[in-house]
Amino acid sequence: MLTPPSSKEELMARCYALAGLTLGQIAAQTQQQIPDNLQKYKGWVGQLLEHVLGATAGSKAEPDFPQLGIELKTLPVNATGKPLESTYVCVAPLTGEPGLQWHESWVCQKLQQVLWLPVLAERTIPLADRVVGTAFLWRPNAAQQKVLQQDWEELMDMISLGGIHNIKGATGKVLQLRPKAANSRARTDAIGAHGEPIKTLPRGFYLKASFTALLLQEQFQLA
Repeated sequence: MLTPPSSKEELMARCYALAGLTLGQIAAQTQQQIPDNLQKYKGWVGQLLEHVLGATAGSKAEPDFPQLGIELKTLPVNATGKPLESTYVCVAPLTGEPGLQWHESWVCQKLQQVLWLPVLAERTIPLADRVVGTAFLWRPNAAQQKVLQQDWEELMDMISLGGIHNIKGATGKVLQLRPKAANSRARTDAIGAHGEPIKTLPRGFYLKASFTALLLQEQFQLA
């Protein structure tokens, strides 16, 4: 892994140096093995790019570049620049967190400043041939911050009041709650409909693809 970038400018310079390269070329530069597919190695692309950019946080509850306060998110897109999936933000606390405010939440802290790194990743393109695009930095504006907060508060209220099983993918305008587990046998503590402790699939907060599509449109003036 490279030493962590000492400034935002150095980080962006590293990103721009990757633009137009394939994952195979980047893996070869860093002597990384390319997996046959991403089914067993779902986080491999993000880990490769974290490695080559000098990210240090790993799975810790802090931004990927803690000294810069910047979170890295890879964004798989198709040939027209449309996101192919929702974007994982962080694990959701399913036992509620009484008194937790939006600005104290892990979601809020993760999304204060995001380095988006698009990757042309249509399923038909072999993993080694997928191409890294042009990175850009994003901070939520007041309107985006407001809708993120509203979604988070709605979802956390439902969790705290025992409504975990009533939360659907459509719940929330830009932020959604989805299962986040290595397999269907994984279980974690949660609150049941009558306030009783239950076991359920772990969940994670995700940004909807419709939201990240808007970010790409704004950044690159996409049609």
